[in-house]
Parts: sequence; structure tokens; C-alpha cells
Amino acid sequence: MLVLSFESSCDETACAVVKMSDSCREVKSNIIASQVDIHALYGGVVPEIASRAHIEAISKITYEALDVAGVTIKDIDIIAVTNGPGLIGALLVGVNFAKSLAYANNIPLVPIDHIRGHVAANYLTHKKLEPPFLSLVVSGGHTSFFDVKSYTEFEEIASTRDDAVGECFDKIGRVMGLPYPGGAMMDKLASQGDKYAIAFPSPSINKETLDFSFSGLKTAVINYLNTKNQKGEQIIREDVAASVTFSITEAIKQKVHDALIKTGYDKIVLAGGVSANSHIRHALMELCNGTDVTFYAPELSLCGDNAAMIGAQGYYEFLDGASADEALNAYPS
Repeated sequence: MLVLSFESSCDETACAVVKMSDSCREVKSNIIASQVDIHALYGGVVPEIASRAHIEAISKITYEALDVAGVTIKDIDIIAVTNGPGLIGALLVGVNFAKSLAYANNIPLVPIDHIRGHVAANYLTHKKLEPPFLSLVVSGGHTSFFDVKSYTEFEEIASTRDDAVGECFDKIGRVMGLPYPGGAMMDKLASQGDKYAIAFPSPSINKETLDFSFSGLKTAVINYLNTKNQKGEQIIREDVAASVTFSITEAIKQKVHDALIKTGYDKIVLAGGVSANSHIRHALMELCNGTDVTFYAPELSLCGDNAAMIGAQGYYEFLDGASADEALNAYPS
């Protein structure tokens, strides 16, 4: 079954063609039009600019995705599109384009939750991965544990109570003067610094809950940086990045350990844009080494926002009876 899929929840316009069946999970094409250079001028995503850029790119990348896959619209069996959560204006571009294309060509339309799509990226990397399992979704807007009972049944069992881990990395990076998005550079700098140099608070709340809270850590680091600047003291960015990353990875490692005990699963699936962070990956691989727990994470090209993951989830949602018509709308949260 061929799925044409769209993702436009934030600042990446993406279109993909994936071939899915009981025995096949193949990415035929995965085209992404990035807006990073545009939003870098402002230090973060500007929603109205993102929406306009999606409008400019979406038709072009659709033609490109079909061409690269070597198919035409007549070969497509399903059209899948992210309809939330995300920036409402950005989402509406993808939703309205997908609705029009599906209606004009009489192709079933399947709405997809962005978070479920991130989890589904693992199906494309790990061909034999099947639910049930525990999933940790870490991104710019989300940090949540999900009990994935089946391909289409998700239960959120814990989350952040304020900021997400990706937002924490990016905002600290911006105060440190790193280019947008700051998370990638923080990852690189952390490998060059001393993780024990600065004692920052843990984003782990307490042992009674699996929830996180990143606002306190973010504030502590920003206060540290501002105090150093006011005193004219040297800031060793590598040590700051390493210490922040250590605080985050230790908290994630502990909460994953506790979540695995609570759920009884022997599979932990990492997903979301921040799943590309090398230190988080290493911490979870280290946690699983020598145990009967298997660690899964998407290949790096599928960690960020992309349409291939939406297509993979679209296939399973379609099999489960999900569909939409021209009344489909987007939701921001």
C-alpha cells in the first residue's frame, strides 16, 4: 500500500511516499523543505512566517516526492496528514492541501497526531518493532511517556509539567549566544566540556511521579549565565552545555528506569526531535546494556519533523478505520 503523507506542524514542510504492508516498511521518498535559515534571523520560529513558507513550498515538494518515488498520484492508496498538535497556521496549510488533493483524486484521507508520527518513525528504522512498548517522546514541545498498547492505542502516563526538554536546550543555547536551533550545538559542546563542572538542578520532580519539570533548570542556567556576565567572569560554554546535558540525561535515565518497572515492558522506544541527542541516546543504551530491555531510536534522518513517519502511522490508522472528509480541521494542542 502506497501512502502519500504531509507534515507541516512547525517549521519544516515535508512530503513523503512510503510503501507499507505486513511485511514491508519502505521509504520511497522523504522530501523536507527546511525553514531553519529563515527563523535563525529571529532566534526562533515566527508562526506567521512559517505558515507563508509552507504555502510556498508544499506544492513543489509534493511533485518532488512523487517523482523521487517513481509514482504518480494515481498510484497512491492513502493520503495522510498531520492535523495536530502544532502551530495552527502551519498545520492548516498541510491539512487544506491534503484535503484538496484527496478530494480531487478520490483518495482516502487519514488525519495523524504528530506525536504518534514521531513514534512511528521507529517502525521505518526497526522493521520488526511491534507494540506493545514504552515510548519516551522528547522534542521542542513535548516530553512525555506513552504506554503504546497497539499501533493506534496510546496512553500518556507522564509528561513535563512546564517546558519541554527541547525548549530547554534551545532557550539556554540562545542565551549562550549559540545559533538557532541551539539544541544541536549544545549536543556538540557537551562532548567537549566537563559535566561535573557546575551543579545544576535536576528536571526530575520526585520518586513518586514519572513527570519532569524543566523550567527550574532553565531558569537556574540562565541566572548562572547572567550572573557571570554581570561580574565580567569567563563563561566556559562547553562546561555549561556538558553540565546541563548531564542533569537532563541523568533525570531521563532514572525516569525511564522507573517507567520500565512500572509498566513491565522490555522495550523502550525513543522518539521526537531531541531523540537525535547523542548523550540521551548513549544514556539509554547504557541503561539497557546487560538487561533484558531493548532500546530503540529512529535513524537520525527520521528524528526531526518529517512526512515519512506520518505515512507510517497513517497506514496503521487507516487499517484501524480512521478517515476524514473535507470537514477535517487542525488543532494546536
